[in-house]
Amino acid sequence: MKKIMLSLSGSLLILLAVSCKKNADVAAPAPETGVSDAVKAKISALGLTATGAYKTDGGYIVEGDIFLNDEMLNSTPEQSSFIVAGTEHYRTTNLVTGLPRTITVRYSGTNTAISNAVNAAIARYNALGLLLRFSRVTTGGNIVVTGVSGVGYIASAGFPSGGNPYNSILFNTAYAVWNANTLASVMAHEMGHCIGMRHTDLACRQYSCGGSPVNEGSGGVGAIHIPGTPTACNADPTSWMLACIGNGVNRPFNANDQVALNFLY
Repeated sequence: MKKIMLSLSGSLLILLAVSCKKNADVAAPAPETGVSDAVKAKISALGLTATGAYKTDGGYIVEGDIFLNDEMLNSTPEQSSFIVAGTEHYRTTNLVTGLPRTITVRYSGTNTAISNAVNAAIARYNALGLLLRFSRVTTGGNIVVTGVSGVGYIASAGFPSGGNPYNSILFNTAYAVWNANTLASVMAHEMGHCIGMRHTDLACRQYSCGGSPVNEGSGGVGAIHIPGTPTACNADPTSWMLACIGNGVNRPFNANDQVALNFLY
């Protein structure tokens, strides 16, 4: 089964999002190309790992699916980070505020599979009865989903700033042929980044991605542990915010995911 890394386009204090791959045909981490030591230092200052970072159009991709531009790299966190407990689900320091609130989502393309994934992801969130809801719109949109091609990730997004969700999800149209439930899981994952969620296996990304042990920065800025979720790094094999996913895998919100989302929203 194939697993691919997602990607992410962020704002302000950025963190991460993705989908990758665990078996023999898994792609090797992207080489550190076009990334200076100064940029790596800025990535690390945001609480992210610079290992495997690479340059892309308009900025850099870090941790497989997080997009950072120069403004993001030079940003200052809105809050200081803190550790609540040795738990497994993580959030950024910045969250969506003004609850109860409805976040509007627009898909700017015409691909039916991606459009259906948007609808399915919205339905998954709204079924939880959170104070944060999502609504599909045809104009405007707090979050705009855009189809892209020629990129090395399934999808990318970013993190909240100023109390608002990150406003963009880029979705690689090459993967529109994947299983519908997998695409819905990927879309929900990226929306999770947009509202401030980090990877569930942040401290041991090899858990879902395979390969060598990788800690994305459990104690850095923007890696706040959420109380009430499992304490072991490998305790949650079905979370929607695991870093990597394979085609055919469906990750609706499990019990721990719901604890995390209800704690925040």
